[in-house]
Amino acid sequence: MTELDPVIHVPVRLRIMVALAALGPADSLSFPRLQEVLDLTSGNLITHLRKLEEAGYVVTQKSGRVTTAALTDQGRAAFAAYRATLASLLG
Repeated sequence: MTELDPVIHVPVRLRIMVALAALGPADSLSFPRLQEVLDLTSGNLITHLRKLEEAGYVVTQKSGRVTTAALTDQGRAAFAAYRATLASLLG
């Protein structure tokens, strides 16, 4: 049996991945908007974004006072694999 990606499987990280996967490949969300959509504290969001970034799934970019987050190609592939694995487990 294939295992679910433990980096993505954490509930908050899964919610971040879902939110970012809904965007187009060239799109990103600002940190405040992502925080609002997911109803997370700043510290909680930073912690989980950092884990996703360390895995190569998310890239954050700071431009002036605005930080944005987006999925990388690797992140999109990992999320697609996660979804396929979950679907196969659910039958």
